[in-house]
Amino acid sequence: MKKRIYLDYAASTPMDKKVLEAMMPYLKEEYGNASSAHTFGQKARAAVEGAREQVAAFLGCKADEVIFTSGATEANNLTIQGVIKSTLLFDRVPRVHHGAKPHIVTTAIEHESVLEPCKTLERRGIAEVTYVAPQKDGVVLAKDVQTAIKESTVFVSVMYANSEIGAIQPVAEIGQIIQEIRRNNKGSYPVFHIDAVQAANYLDCNVEKLGCDLLTLSGHKIYGPKGVGVLYIKSKTPIGALLEGGGQELGMRSGTENVAAIVGMGQAIQEIQSSKSKIQNMQQLRDEFIKEVLQKISGSQVTGSLEKRLPNNVHVRFAGVQARDLVMLLDQKGVAASVGSACSEKTQEPSHVLGALGLSEAEAGSAARFTLGKDTTPKEMQQAVQALFESVAQLQKNKI
Repeated sequence: MKKRIYLDYAASTPMDKKVLEAMMPYLKEEYGNASSAHTFGQKARAAVEGAREQVAAFLGCKADEVIFTSGATEANNLTIQGVIKSTLLFDRVPRVHHGAKPHIVTTAIEHESVLEPCKTLERRGIAEVTYVAPQKDGVVLAKDVQTAIKESTVFVSVMYANSEIGAIQPVAEIGQIIQEIRRNNKGSYPVFHIDAVQAANYLDCNVEKLGCDLLTLSGHKIYGPKGVGVLYIKSKTPIGALLEGGGQELGMRSGTENVAAIVGMGQAIQEIQSSKSKIQNMQQLRDEFIKEVLQKISGSQVTGSLEKRLPNNVHVRFAGVQARDLVMLLDQKGVAASVGSACSEKTQEPSHVLGALGLSEAEAGSAARFTLGKDTTPKEMQQAVQALFESVAQLQKNKI
């Protein structure tokens, strides 16, 4: 039996062996509660703080600016709802007391864990939201974000790299724009958040260079465990906690810490450094894959920018093919791919990302995503191309 080929690393990554090794003591013998004062608890506390230092070193920030969460979804919700909560509690926004609602600027291609909280705030009449559209290549222009910002804007959220088409956004440029606005206003707003979940493996996440106040990471996207995430919160950022209780995570996220997962997150962050050398090889494999697909499969077309793109991302549309059928057929042939973000795969709705690019429902329905990992081999990619060629041909033939 042929080895199955996994090309869905954007959805989740296998846990690195070093990550599992780091976690094992805290899944077995070191079972203390990190909030306990005795030796068992203090060992757990030391492990949590050690992981916090590892993440801080990666982000170029202070350790007390790193908060551990249950994942990126919680972290993204905390950023949006926490900033709005703080804003309304302390009436900090210009013109809010004159009747204007707090204003949020985000993009039309964000992850659902950003878009849905924003839509909820809109529906409840709590905040006003502007959704900035991308260009046809999937990249949002910094000037369009700047244009959307107004006097009552309290929060701006732009993802570093899109989870579906891999388009890299000009977040550092946007960060500079926001810092200039704040200097002119001599205030704390707008607060700038970056969802860096897909970017962490490949792009510079130094928060000073990016000019952000908040940044989100996820463990299972970087060869770490599921169920753990990170939120960077710059000191003095106006944000309120959503989970209240024992005051864990510096008062920003109450609840007993998942020590093993946090240790795994720290180790996974540290391992990113050692995998950077593989990025060039990964990009070469990706480019060869794209070249062969476009040559062998008529009617195939790459979605989004080829230049401003994550090195592991391939997103292709196949004329006359339903991507859901294609992905199922590929799975039968031993190749795992997807029709888009894993979080939206369960729905039958067309991709909001592809819709924002101006693609029709039929075009969006013909698109499949292939994402490589650090251990993907040339042989696997060759086998994947062949399986894809056979699958598309079979589906096109059946349609005829």
